[in-house]
Amino acid sequence: MAKAFFRLQKFLRRAQFLLFFLTAAYLMAGSLLLLQRTRLVIQQGSRGTPSNQALPAPEEMSRVGIVEPRSLQSPGPRLLVHMDALQEPALDQQHSPHWLVSRNSELRQLRRRWFHRFTSDQEPLQTAGFKAMKHTAEHKGTYVGCFTHDSRERTLKGAVFYDLRKMTVTHCQEACAERAYSYAGLAYGAECYCGNSLPAAAAKPEECNIECKGEKGSVCGGVNRLSVYGVEELRAPARRRRNVIYRGCFRAPENLTDTFPASLIQPNLTVEMCSEFCSKKEFPLAVIRGQECYCGYPTRRFPLREGTDGLRCSGAHNASRAPGGQDCLVYQTPVQDTRCTDRKFLTTKSKVFVALSSFPGAGNTWARHLIEHATGYYTGSYYFDGALYNKGFKGEKDHWRSRRTICVKTHESGKTEIEMFDSAILLIRNPYKSLMAEFNRKYAGHLGYATDRNWKSKEWPDFVNSYASWWASHVLEWLKYGKRLLVVHYEELKQSLIPKLKEMVEFLNVTVTEDRLLCVENNRDGNFKRSGAKQKNFEPFTQEMKDLINRYILTVDEALRGRNFSGLPREYVPR
Repeated sequence: MAKAFFRLQKFLRRAQFLLFFLTAAYLMAGSLLLLQRTRLVIQQGSRGTPSNQALPAPEEMSRVGIVEPRSLQSPGPRLLVHMDALQEPALDQQHSPHWLVSRNSELRQLRRRWFHRFTSDQEPLQTAGFKAMKHTAEHKGTYVGCFTHDSRERTLKGAVFYDLRKMTVTHCQEACAERAYSYAGLAYGAECYCGNSLPAAAAKPEECNIECKGEKGSVCGGVNRLSVYGVEELRAPARRRRNVIYRGCFRAPENLTDTFPASLIQPNLTVEMCSEFCSKKEFPLAVIRGQECYCGYPTRRFPLREGTDGLRCSGAHNASRAPGGQDCLVYQTPVQDTRCTDRKFLTTKSKVFVALSSFPGAGNTWARHLIEHATGYYTGSYYFDGALYNKGFKGEKDHWRSRRTICVKTHESGKTEIEMFDSAILLIRNPYKSLMAEFNRKYAGHLGYATDRNWKSKEWPDFVNSYASWWASHVLEWLKYGKRLLVVHYEELKQSLIPKLKEMVEFLNVTVTEDRLLCVENNRDGNFKRSGAKQKNFEPFTQEMKDLINRYILTVDEALRGRNFSGLPREYVPR
């Protein structure tokens, strides 16, 4: 009896210990889950990370969720309204460089709460791991098959498009058809390639096994594999003609046949005939002289920089025919110039850490487009912008200190942030244009425009009050703490693209060919140019705003000259 009682007591003690252990494990697991969820909610609610916390590695970004610029903090932009910190000092102190630097430090945290407020498409990208799938969705074009694909030696050599979030088969088909291509190929679930000739090497159907990022049930190629569709039936003549752009009247080179790889002689030649012929040959330029049609690229023999008197070709242009003699009409076909579209990460880590620094809205994204296509290397970013990553800026997701990119975008202007870089390209733009561009981006993204209601709201004067001083102090602090600077004015880069781009490329210690630079000039706009300047029926800047901005312009101009840089362009002169 005693022995049985002892066994029962021993069993109860073990059960009690086991129950205690299970309870503790359960509580610990619950606590960890709660902490993880709380961390995610905080990140999504604040839409940022503390300023002293480094960006997570690319692998971590795909696990955490929404990743925003590392310098953002909560709470949101509503704190900007009625803040005492935004009150201006006496007028005789407003343009003082010392005051601007001091004010910049006070407002930096406030601006970071607002910066990238409306950055879109920030969700992480998942790596597709699907096995062979059937083409379940219906598409307009005809599916041709699965083919091998080499990103360096492409078989579809036409235009290239990326949408690492929303790529669909239909989107790729329509984009290629609109540019007069016959075939559309998709790879890696997110990349679209166009061309007029089928790839030579076919692959097994099951090797095209990655689902489209924006369309469940549809296949968008695979790793080094293309899902190819024929889209010729989608090519409406009206859409083809609409995408032919008149470049101007130019003097023909001495030897046309040596300058241009393809030619056609056709009685009663029209623009449509020549453009269609050159599009099928996959050339971006259609050149017409009399009854002769030539296809090719901008080259040193034919750089398209100095046109002749437009009146000599105007009559022929209106009649869709070109004159004879030494003048020729030049048209941009829907075909993309692909001589400079290949890009990659640096093969070895860069020894020089270079910043591409600018005030927001000063054209940093455009400058990155030019640098990437001129050098063939990706640029990085101090932040992570999903909209830019989705459009092909693959360096966005690379850690900003990886040194695998040719330079790193930053809008920061603190002493610590500046001294991390060995050198910098400092991009400056007219503050009036920069402020409007950044305000448009905040309320309508990279390509849209803020509404009249936004411009007339309380946030616009608050925005100018805070950001105008940042425009000035950003330049002043880089001039003070930057170790080696190349100052580039946005307006001069726009006006003299090739000479200024050469300076930037040489500063980055990269050698490029003249043909590649001409290709960049042919693709100068990139994917993030707003369509025209939307005219407003009112003046957004009050006289008080102008007085404030004009004093900052004078301060920055004086500081640049004091450092032996050229002053601000004339159009910055207070208006």
